[in-house]
Amino acid sequence: MRKIPLLVLAVLTLTVAGCTWGIKLNEGGKKVHTAWTQDVSQCKQLGRVTVSVMDRVGPIDRNDIKVRDELEVMARNEAASMGADTVKPLGEPLDGEQAWGAYQCGQAAMKPAAATTGTSAQPQDGSAQTYPVEGN
Repeated sequence: MRKIPLLVLAVLTLTVAGCTWGIKLNEGGKKVHTAWTQDVSQCKQLGRVTVSVMDRVGPIDRNDIKVRDELEVMARNEAASMGADTVKPLGEPLDGEQAWGAYQCGQAAMKPAAATTGTSAQPQDGSAQTYPVEGN
């Protein structure tokens, strides 16, 4: 009798582990930049992309970082098919779904968005900024 719950747990674990196998950045998506804090007001808006993934399997919540990563990958892939070179999240993920703006920025230099106080988002204390590794 005790073997049945262990079997169910094993199947559920394999199901959760297998959720990310099919979500990969395609060749077009690799060319799409994610503008997290950059100002895209000088870019041409091509549309809106709404993507979704499973954020929970049964009673188990999936890792929030994995869910967010998958949503970004899917948004970049979808935006590439629209001819966009940049995506920007339009809000936070909710129940595994997130809306993104798809933009064509070309060679336009995107500046970091200004903070609500009107100051630049650039660090003023000489600290470094981080950027994603190419291909991710």
